[in-house]
Amino acid sequence: MSILGWLLLLVTMVLSFALGRWWSQGRREKRRAREEAERRASESRQARRARERQERKSS
Repeated sequence: MSILGWLLLLVTMVLSFALGRWWSQGRREKRRAREEAERRASESRQARRARERQERKSS
């Protein structure tokens, strides 16, 4: 294999790795947001009010 072939292989590997990381990061963020929304939806009114008070206090 020539130097150009190895260089092309290396560039393709780096681009593939970077693209995979970028796509998986977006999926992880969406999953975290969905899990957080599910957790908030399942909490009681008392727990929600306490969390909201805490968030206002820390802001």
